[in-house]
Amino acid sequence: MKEVNITATLHVYDNLEECPEDIQGLMHKAFEARDKAYAPYSKFLVGAALILEDGTIVTGNNQENAAYPSGLCAERTAIFYAGSQYPDKKITRMALSASSSNHTVMTPIPPCGACRQSISEYEIKQEAPIEIYFMGQTGKVVKVSSLSDLLPLAFDKSYL
Repeated sequence: MKEVNITATLHVYDNLEECPEDIQGLMHKAFEARDKAYAPYSKFLVGAALILEDGTIVTGNNQENAAYPSGLCAERTAIFYAGSQYPDKKITRMALSASSSNHTVMTPIPPCGACRQSISEYEIKQEAPIEIYFMGQTGKVVKVSSLSDLLPLAFDKSYL
């Protein structure tokens, strides 16, 4: 037996104002998307904003359903829209923000497992990493240079 260590590098900004201006703008698009989320059950609103290689911005937000498994997260709403409408464009960056109707979310909220798998699929498809910035409603912003920092042992087509 041998032990294998897997590490990830996270860049943590104390607040959004510390981020580069273009990221601040992208995060504000995520805020706008978040504020339009349909989350009557969880009261947990998430917004995503993606920027494509040509500068196009695509947004998405979580869409809940009384039959919980039928809903869709913000990240997948945005990435699937980008994939369907701009199939030949690479996604370069993604910004995510989460808030709650019940309390102020100050902890950076990363993508859930299903969204990590979906983002991984697009990184593999486009053969290029996607920078991901995530935060709560306020507070720290975390940046990863690639989804592989959040999901180092991703399942992909090579296993099929």
